[in-house]
Amino acid sequence: MTNEGKLIIFSAPSGAGKTTIVHHLLSKIPELEFSISATTRPARGDEKDGLDYYFISKEDFLHRIAKKQFVEFEEVYSGTFYGTLRTEIERIWKLGKTVIFDIDVEGGLHLKRKYGEQALAIFVQPPSLEVLIERLTGRGTDSGEKLKERFIKAAKELDYAPKFDIILKNHDLETACKEAEKLVKDFLKS
Repeated sequence: MTNEGKLIIFSAPSGAGKTTIVHHLLSKIPELEFSISATTRPARGDEKDGLDYYFISKEDFLHRIAKKQFVEFEEVYSGTFYGTLRTEIERIWKLGKTVIFDIDVEGGLHLKRKYGEQALAIFVQPPSLEVLIERLTGRGTDSGEKLKERFIKAAKELDYAPKFDIILKNHDLETACKEAEKLVKDFLKS
């Protein structure tokens, strides 16, 4: 195991606010660099390959799994894979930066197990499952069937919160962002 750098892991059910918090941290803490995940899902809206995700085919993804190129991967939804390429972490550490992840709950726990004390794992907890459902429905980016899948997954993911180093409650986004900033700065100093 390499001790080259640190990792900050933000995980939460879809719609809990983790992406907004991570973007806030990236704008405030220059030592952080975003880990771009690979996925087999198509790009949404104005997402860009190599910026938001590495969009790759399912065949390529499976080939990379076989070659052990991922530090973690997950079939998050049926037929849709997400993962972190080993080369992505190495790229960020070579820049002398700390890796920050916006990652699903199981992926976040895999990374924490793998990197131990090098990693700070933060679970972003929404005010309630009802609020989460409202947020996901309000996005208008998913079909009814996809939303149902997300709701079921979110309910299960909330049970994983105690397995993380810290549970960050996101009842108010501005407060959650400030708390996240303090947590990350303290970890970087340690």
